[in-house]
Amino acid sequence: MHRRRDFLGRVSLGAAGLLAACRVRGSESESPAAAAAPARPAPLLGEISAGAPTLRWTPEHRDLVYTFGGAAPKHRIAPGTRIVSWTEDCFDGAVKTAGDLPSRVMPPGHDNPQTGPFHVEGAEPGDTVAVHLLKIEPARSYGVSSFAPGFGALVGTDRTAILAADMPETTWRYDLDAARTSARASSRDGRHTWAVPLAPFLGCLGVAPAAAEVRSTIVPGPFGGNMDCPQVRAGNTVFLGVNAPGALLSFGDGHYAMGEGEIIGAAIEGAMNVELFVELVKRAPTPVPRIENADEVMFVGAGRPLEDAARVAFKAMVGWVRERSGMAEIDAYQLVSQTARAPIVQFVDPEYTVLVQIEKARVPGR
Repeated sequence: MHRRRDFLGRVSLGAAGLLAACRVRGSESESPAAAAAPARPAPLLGEISAGAPTLRWTPEHRDLVYTFGGAAPKHRIAPGTRIVSWTEDCFDGAVKTAGDLPSRVMPPGHDNPQTGPFHVEGAEPGDTVAVHLLKIEPARSYGVSSFAPGFGALVGTDRTAILAADMPETTWRYDLDAARTSARASSRDGRHTWAVPLAPFLGCLGVAPAAAEVRSTIVPGPFGGNMDCPQVRAGNTVFLGVNAPGALLSFGDGHYAMGEGEIIGAAIEGAMNVELFVELVKRAPTPVPRIENADEVMFVGAGRPLEDAARVAFKAMVGWVRERSGMAEIDAYQLVSQTARAPIVQFVDPEYTVLVQIEKARVPGR
């Protein structure tokens, strides 16, 4: 049986009540996979009611979409619905071996296919959807990465023009070990190999943009989109502001692992089994994507140049600290300046993304 269909059949329904801000921590003993990957966050979501509706959907290839906004919803869901599904990789499933070059095997415009969109009943502009990420697991025994001329942090692009020859288009195949804790690849000449610990996350998670805009799935923004943020992982909750009736939530672009910056323009890309739980927060705008668990709050800023992406996220963080603590803006600014971390998430896409994060315990209460 295909792994994605097997996954849909074996996921349990869960039990007993939603605790939206609890500090319940998993009691599972540490496995080899847990040792290889970052520690699982302490989730905001504690448990799911036994009566919560569950949508189990395996999209066919014709069901996938390639934009944020502009696509008709594939399903309508009530707030408080669990979605158990699957996503294709960023190469539309066309790249399978080191000999497959994306420019030759992928249809144009088929980057980052999305599962969805899902119409969330009752969602209106000014609301927020809270997407609790329950499980994000590799759906294949291999992943792939590539270099495309003119795309990446260390080459000339259409926005950074240089007079130099580009490196050739290249693909690497990564094979997962039996325990699915790491992936191994080899150099083009076969003389060297390396292994990368798995840390699965979704490169894309977004809603329809504002003003009826339709955006490519390679672009991040205030609507989420192609954030390529490793914190969009199991155990965290992503908050996205609603811009259109129904929100039109979609997700895809599974990453089995990725270094900060994604400097070559691709992670270890792969199809993903996904389980998430969607809530709706009424009359609570979220102008910048926010990620939370019980211990940390994070904001994802998108923009170009890189410092503007950072400013978006830092400004949002100062506002959050101010609201949570009751501090004056200047004091919140000082606290964020001394306690925040700000990894560069990626600086290869048409808009760059920077993550700003703070431990909640460092922020005084009101």
